[in-house]
Amino acid sequence: MNSPGRVISFVNAAHFIDHYSMLIFAAAVIIMGPALGMSYSELLPYATPGFIAFGAGSLVTGWLGDRWSRRHMMVIFFAGIGASMIAVGFVRTPLQLGAALFSIGIFASIYHPVGTAMIVSYADRLGREMGLNGVWGNLGVASSALVTGVIGQYFGWRFAFIIPGIVTILLGIAFALSVVHEARTGTRQAAAQARVAKQDMWRVILALLIVVIAISTTFNAVTVALPKLFAERLADLTKSPALLGVIAACVYVFGAMTQYTIGKLLDRHSLKTVALPLSFMLAPFLYLAATLSNLPLILVSIGIVMGAFGQVTVNDAMVGKYTSEEWRSRAYAVRYFIGFTAAGASVGLVAWLYEQGGFVTMLHAFGALCLLVIAAAIILPTEIKVPVAEASNP
Repeated sequence: MNSPGRVISFVNAAHFIDHYSMLIFAAAVIIMGPALGMSYSELLPYATPGFIAFGAGSLVTGWLGDRWSRRHMMVIFFAGIGASMIAVGFVRTPLQLGAALFSIGIFASIYHPVGTAMIVSYADRLGREMGLNGVWGNLGVASSALVTGVIGQYFGWRFAFIIPGIVTILLGIAFALSVVHEARTGTRQAAAQARVAKQDMWRVILALLIVVIAISTTFNAVTVALPKLFAERLADLTKSPALLGVIAACVYVFGAMTQYTIGKLLDRHSLKTVALPLSFMLAPFLYLAATLSNLPLILVSIGIVMGAFGQVTVNDAMVGKYTSEEWRSRAYAVRYFIGFTAAGASVGLVAWLYEQGGFVTMLHAFGALCLLVIAAAIILPTEIKVPVAEASNP
């Protein structure tokens, strides 16, 4: 038997690595451009195939997690994503760069359908563990901007990929030696923890679909664009890549705290009660950020990441509460396939909107998209709590 605490600790670390690896390029592209003789808008689209693979690959990896072994899939995750990060550090042409980033996306697609399902399966308090897991992913986002800025400034952008790649492989070895394959069907934690009336299920599916598309697109656009946005709009404060990384990391810390808070609230209140007030955060903050700079921009950016990361926790908890163990990886696979495919498209959209009207046009566009999140929260039905006795026998 695996220790639930040990399994969840490794899966949390994997969430950190997953987001960290996918966003190294977003921070490094600022200094990679001059080295490769390409502009920001020319180089950024090379990340698009990787982000699309991040979502599309989840359909296969989620199915393998349910049908084969989640533990084995996580071993492949650590080894594959580590080797892919190291490969980016040795590229010489834009084509090689695109291929290596695509490889990162393929292996990164393993985590969310497989790792999130493992969290739900081993969790005693779902909301709390989902919140903590979200914190780790958020810290990966924050650390990516910070560490990449520091390493890139002092050692060069290639080491910003190579060093975390080596660390990831070592962590994968520790995971393989510490965690064994274990079937979790029949456990109380594996059962669906809430439900809605059958006639209202279409409202859950529609709300989830709307929110996943809108939030995933906005979430990815913001995390990809934030380093460049800060480089342009915080020029009066600093031009140091390392300090800009520190500022971005501090902004993301507020997102991490939000995910932990939202997770605890979800253990005490229904999804609709938590999701509805949260849905009103993103649109106004994105609209305000379009014309701000320096300290006001930093403060509004905090509101943006709090809204976006909080919504991610709500989405993951919704799938975890309403699905049973034998279908959970596949349910998360569909959720992340839709979300990350939309997120992958957002990279090219960010580049295009930036060319059309800079960050003003980009932020206004995503602010309008987030109005749909409010509508989705309104149509969510009231959930029915599953009795403990029933939850013990899925």
